[in-house]
Amino acid sequence: MTDVIPAPRRVIRHGPGPASGGGPGGPCGLDEATRLVAGPGAEGVARRLRSELGAATGLNLPEGGGGPGSRIALSVVADLPPEGYRLVLDGPDLLIQGGGAAGVHWGAQTFRQLLGPDAFRRAPLRREKAWDLPAVTVEDAPRFRWRGLLLDVARHFMPKDGVLRYLDLMAAHKLNVLHLHLTDDQGWRVEIERYPRLTEVGSWRSRTKFGHRASPLWDERPHGGFYTRDDIREVVAYAAERHIDVVPEIDVPGHSQAAVAAYPELGNTDVIDTTALSVWDTWGVSPNVLAPTDNTLRFYEGVFEEILELFPSRFVHIGGDECPKEQWRRSPAAQARIAELGLADEDELQAWFVAHFDKWLSARGRRLIGWDEILEGGLAPGAAVSSWRGYAGGIAAARAGHDVVMCPEQRVYLDHRQDGGADEPVPIGYVRTLEDVYRFEPVPPELTPREAAHVLGTQANLWTEAMEDHARVDYQAFPRLAAFAEVAWSRLPAPAERDFAGFERRMQAHYARLDALGVAYRPPGGPKPWQKRPGVLGRPIDGPPPDR
Repeated sequence: MTDVIPAPRRVIRHGPGPASGGGPGGPCGLDEATRLVAGPGAEGVARRLRSELGAATGLNLPEGGGGPGSRIALSVVADLPPEGYRLVLDGPDLLIQGGGAAGVHWGAQTFRQLLGPDAFRRAPLRREKAWDLPAVTVEDAPRFRWRGLLLDVARHFMPKDGVLRYLDLMAAHKLNVLHLHLTDDQGWRVEIERYPRLTEVGSWRSRTKFGHRASPLWDERPHGGFYTRDDIREVVAYAAERHIDVVPEIDVPGHSQAAVAAYPELGNTDVIDTTALSVWDTWGVSPNVLAPTDNTLRFYEGVFEEILELFPSRFVHIGGDECPKEQWRRSPAAQARIAELGLADEDELQAWFVAHFDKWLSARGRRLIGWDEILEGGLAPGAAVSSWRGYAGGIAAARAGHDVVMCPEQRVYLDHRQDGGADEPVPIGYVRTLEDVYRFEPVPPELTPREAAHVLGTQANLWTEAMEDHARVDYQAFPRLAAFAEVAWSRLPAPAERDFAGFERRMQAHYARLDALGVAYRPPGGPKPWQKRPGVLGRPIDGPPPDR
């Protein structure tokens, strides 16, 4: 077995182990004479691999098929699934094959891991270093087609370079969906040309709560930022080169105070003075939600028109979670809309709101996905569900024939603390250790095979209320994201039967890769002194999380 993460499906050893000349076919490694060639469909992967390996090794890796030395040959083959790959490392010809360009790409990531952690550096440490490879054949393919990571850039803005860095980290772990949470009560992060105040006003808040919302501490500096349209184009293109789909999230009808602060007419003006609202500076769920008016629908149609121009992803996330209904209950306009539509209550009013955008997106060849609250009041026919409040929403959606992404808070919310000790920085939620994440199972056992086919995959979520910079995001994400990536990619046994001790052994090599990538992960022995946050109030929840 190799120390690759995620674990490959099949590894066959050909020789005594890594060493030049170790395999029966001859030398197995890279040197100054190594060339890199690509067949049809693999040219883009070859460009990236030459750039990445060239930076790390100092080798030129020129094109060309003949001559002395080893040859890295990339090709698309017909006998593998689109994201499946095969490495044949046995002699001077080093083959990276995939069922499609994505499969070749994932094979290239495994190839880098087999070269050792220094293959992930941006400059060579030593020119004379030997770049040996084990003489093996590796055959692999993913379990799920949706292997996602949510980055919440609304609560704490992550500059563009940080997002590009996380795309590199995702690619190294074979994750293929970046769910970008772009709007919330605390900030609007994407430029919309027809509505400039969304970023002029909505992207900045005057101060920020430090710690949980009950904390008495404040950072009194303004906080904010947003991505220009060209920033988004760059992020999407960078992701596409790494075979990662970027799914945008624009929250409606709740989590919208930043939008209402920018355009007060979007709020429930017959209930509160929306002109007095500002971008929210604390955490939790704001009561200030969108008004269910035609004006609001037209406004957000305009927003989504620009979002569709920027993001080619099939899915568009509309949020739909945590929408307090009190303002609608008090609003004569909202109550009139309920009566006009013949709806039973405010839950059905929210379902009507979601259904409108389900039809609107479907008419444009896209699919709506939302948090599991969109099940309340009736689910729009074409909608998919992100099941976050445990498994129940995903089970109900799958049984009703809707596609599901499993991301239960109690299992894969990486803002939750990693240990019960007092040293954990800003402790949030349940204790979710590396082993807990490794034993997460995305498909509930009560689903039939037909129902389970609706589970598109799974996603880990990084909510950033208590993550003020990239080092804090790294600490919460890693090493648990490595365990999650293996759950999402590999076909593992039942949770109780998984070889966590073996995973920990492989992690020893993987920590060196994370070091080379500059990841500020949580060390196995606990946080380093500068990773702690003494005196900052969190929201720990005691006891084991509920199963469902």
